[in-house]
Amino acid sequence: MNRVTESIASTAILVGLVFLFSWRSIDAANVSYDHRSLSIGNRRQLIISAAIHYPRSVPAMWPSLVQTAKEGGCNAIESYVFWNGHEPSPRKYYFGGRYNIVKFIKIVQQAGMHMILRIGPFVAAEWNYGGVPVWLHYVPGTVFRADNEPWKHYMESFTTYIVNLLKKEKLFAPQGGPIILSQVENEYGYYEKDYGEGGKRYAQWSASMAVSQNIGVPWMMCQQWDAPPTVISTCNGFYCDQFTPNTPDKPKIWTENWPGWFKTFGGRDPHRPAEDVAYSVARFFGKGGSVHNYYMYHGGTNFGRTSGGPFITTSYDYEAPIDEYGLPRLPKWGHLKDLHKAIMLSENLLINGEHQNFTLGHSLEADVYTDSSGTCAAFLSNLDDKNDKTVMFRNTSYHLPAWSVSILPDCKNEVFNTAKVTSKFSKVEMLPEDLRSSSGLKWEVFSEKPGIWGEADFVKNELVDHINTTKDTTDYLWYTTSITVSTNEEFLKKGSPPVLFIESKGHTLHVFINKEYLGTATGNGTHVPFKLKKSVALKAGENNIDLLSMTVGLSNAGSFYEWVGAGLTSVSIKGFNKGTLNLTNSKWSYKLGVQGVHLELFKPGDSGAVKWTVTTKPPKKQPLTWYKVVIDPPSGSEPVGLDMMSMGKGMAWLNGEEIGRYWPRIARKSTPNDECVKECDYRGKFMPDKCLTGCGEPSQRWYHVPRSWFKSSGNELVIFEEKGGDPMKITLSKRKVSVV
Repeated sequence: MNRVTESIASTAILVGLVFLFSWRSIDAANVSYDHRSLSIGNRRQLIISAAIHYPRSVPAMWPSLVQTAKEGGCNAIESYVFWNGHEPSPRKYYFGGRYNIVKFIKIVQQAGMHMILRIGPFVAAEWNYGGVPVWLHYVPGTVFRADNEPWKHYMESFTTYIVNLLKKEKLFAPQGGPIILSQVENEYGYYEKDYGEGGKRYAQWSASMAVSQNIGVPWMMCQQWDAPPTVISTCNGFYCDQFTPNTPDKPKIWTENWPGWFKTFGGRDPHRPAEDVAYSVARFFGKGGSVHNYYMYHGGTNFGRTSGGPFITTSYDYEAPIDEYGLPRLPKWGHLKDLHKAIMLSENLLINGEHQNFTLGHSLEADVYTDSSGTCAAFLSNLDDKNDKTVMFRNTSYHLPAWSVSILPDCKNEVFNTAKVTSKFSKVEMLPEDLRSSSGLKWEVFSEKPGIWGEADFVKNELVDHINTTKDTTDYLWYTTSITVSTNEEFLKKGSPPVLFIESKGHTLHVFINKEYLGTATGNGTHVPFKLKKSVALKAGENNIDLLSMTVGLSNAGSFYEWVGAGLTSVSIKGFNKGTLNLTNSKWSYKLGVQGVHLELFKPGDSGAVKWTVTTKPPKKQPLTWYKVVIDPPSGSEPVGLDMMSMGKGMAWLNGEEIGRYWPRIARKSTPNDECVKECDYRGKFMPDKCLTGCGEPSQRWYHVPRSWFKSSGNELVIFEEKGGDPMKITLSKRKVSVV
């Protein structure tokens, strides 16, 4: 072998040794830090972490997700703790199913990986209400994330409960567990000033409260520029190479590197190229970073009503390295795996060596790490976002593509360049299978009537706030009233219909006039309020107006976000002989929820609460309709998605498990100048609107149904369709990935 080949072979052996050492079993270890890195068991370590939120997948998926992250070169798993999932009512705790946090952390431990736990307990995360229980908003005197006793009492109480639970299970590193780092609060620095002096007091109190828990591992606060000396200030963003902690004794930690972005119903698909993600990571470690976390590494699914926003899709795929269904996304997963191997070759130098930065020309630089023996590692960067360049470094020429970093673990041989993708690519197909049953496919159908079912919950001469009324116990709130039309009205004679005007704070509305569906109006992920203007056919005599207001996930971030309302603010009809009829302060009757959810028609079996109609041809385009069908699981073992392209909007369940909201809403341009692209240019700084696709297509067509939810036969699929669709065209699609 020549010297280059010999060096590369040695490098490959070293990669194997580094990763073998990294995946050793984790024993009890003290965790400390200095300005360079965390020290675990008195040894400095680089941490490459993968965010996997336990309630966004199912327990049957957890081992393979963790293993796939490990195979991708990560040595830690990160997750938030989801307060509203664990404490759905005051002092009533839940840790079953997808919320079995102890089981999840033990799976991480069994894989020989570290755990970073962001207790918060506010999380944002595009999760309903930012993870805070809705009931807390209605505790008198409570202002979220501020210096007031109710908030601090419940926040500390929950944090202490979680900490004690994990201590009991011996899950912190000094106890022999995997947890090496924890977080209190979340991105509060963005909003602290809006809360005045109380904001600063609250931030300092949060840190003190966390440290007083005595968990034996460091605490951090992300995007908290005034973090006290007792906690580590950290960075979130698409790039954090220029970040500096707020005091010089703290390590450089990147808590959220966003390898993709979230999606909203009606929004287009954002894409972040693998080359740019790799560039950001290489720049971070080259500039002295030591703890890095991908948010998300596996995004997963917002099952049930857990999505926030509002308008966040049920899919939380995030274009992460592991896709929503648990499969590696190529080339992103593979390219980052290669990057992680290259970085870990220089681990010792990066956390112990002397760092120097050299300019190699315009937009060219080298970050070099050396030790006393002369061992050397280098990161060569081309910051030019348009032009490839050739650079001389230590008398050797290197070709650097635009917007790229080359890693030289021995200051000589390039083992990785962020713009040179050598990983395999994958072809993803959703292969449909018609719904089938070994006993013959039969549908059961139940149609609700628009408006009040049973008795009205209350009556008021005003329009009420939707969220304050439902307290998020349901998406649905009926506003109903009636008007009497005189036979003398001109529009009855001339055939020129009146016009209905409605204004709403959000999120979505279905309109029924005289029990007939008239139409839908909605906001979107960038502008939640909306207006409706629609011609309406009225008759002489009494006319019923039934308005079904809906939320699509509650706000999850922002100053005083818990006070953001929803629901109707004005209703009027123009075109009467006397002008406009203002109904805003008319007599309105209200009903929380829809009948089928109240009767729990989504639960397996027949409760006898309603009379289902059995048919082999269920009705099409029929609003407010429940469909139930018993099916066999699809063939094979591939992950499964429910194809709802033929349906309108609603919710779906399998065997009583909440698949979630479905809404194959077509993605539209925000402005006429918005464009969708065919290819993404990785060069230059990324923003969520830089590379968008999917114009004119459903923002979400397929809805993940975990394989573990299926029985061998007799599976009950239940669908509540709000506005009308064709259930005969629903299919179960298998996700097939072919490596190219």
